[in-house]
Amino acid sequence: MSSSSATPAALSVNASSERLVARLIDDAARLHVDVTRTEGGTVIVDAGVNAQGSAEAGVLIARICMGGLGRVARRFALDAQPLWPGFIEVHTSNPVIACLASQYAGWSLSATKEQTGGKKFFSLGSGPARALACKEPLFDELGYRDRHDRGALVMEVDRLPPQVVIDKVLGDCGLAPQNLVIAVTPTQSVAGTVQVVARVVEVALHKTHVLGVDLGEIVEGSGSAPLPPPAPDGIQAMGRTNDAILYGGRVHLTVKSDAVAKRLAAELPSSNARDYGRPFAEIFTSFNYDFYQIDPALFAPAEVWVSSLESGATYHGGKVDQPLLDAQWKAAGAAP
Repeated sequence: MSSSSATPAALSVNASSERLVARLIDDAARLHVDVTRTEGGTVIVDAGVNAQGSAEAGVLIARICMGGLGRVARRFALDAQPLWPGFIEVHTSNPVIACLASQYAGWSLSATKEQTGGKKFFSLGSGPARALACKEPLFDELGYRDRHDRGALVMEVDRLPPQVVIDKVLGDCGLAPQNLVIAVTPTQSVAGTVQVVARVVEVALHKTHVLGVDLGEIVEGSGSAPLPPPAPDGIQAMGRTNDAILYGGRVHLTVKSDAVAKRLAAELPSSNARDYGRPFAEIFTSFNYDFYQIDPALFAPAEVWVSSLESGATYHGGKVDQPLLDAQWKAAGAAP
């Protein structure tokens, strides 16, 4: 890929998201999140473990996840027969850096039970602090590294991080303890559901990368996905957020060349995958909870439009599967 055109080094995802992080902390009471500090001064924002959290907190955390380089909004569907009442809408004019260098949940953070003094811990980190640590091979491919003295990380996990994991993040990011903010958003929470569904464009960018398409081709990215209520069971909650994108997500990308537009319209949608057509929780369970057994082609939006700046043409592929979403999300006996 052409890293220079895809990821401008002058953009700092941590600097761009600082004001959003400050708002999350300052508006904690209104957003129903709890803010605490470790002994070293690291700020922990609980958006759904012990705190109630909120959809508004989820939107703000999703914007932080995108390094302040994307718009995220919660919308109410006004169609006569909407796919679902609530939607998350996302747009970014810096799709590669916002989605892959910041929002993508690619930083594996774990600790043994001996290290925690209790039970083992595992979470995938997302958000702008990833670009300070650059622990993932993806950053070498993107040719991007952020340099800033403050950072924010989001963890999608159902417990607050132990100190050993916080210390690892501080060390890898080169941050003073008081200059790190960690937001925790369990998938079973309202905020967690919002921030995962807000990855609809990021999922399209990651699939584009998996397909081997030059990321420098991607100029703009927009998308929407239905916002389901969280399920109390962790696996079912994860299933709902994935189904929202895989079977209900719609994405519009603007690319430079006609050949790339045609290819992405044909190959990007989730319907190309071997495992397509079943609820994600069912697929995940059938592979003994091993993500790596699932066909990676499944992790994509349901429907895509790709516009070419070269020709002015827009190509379309995939479709939304409303019956599958209705079967998973509506109560038994509910009206169609």
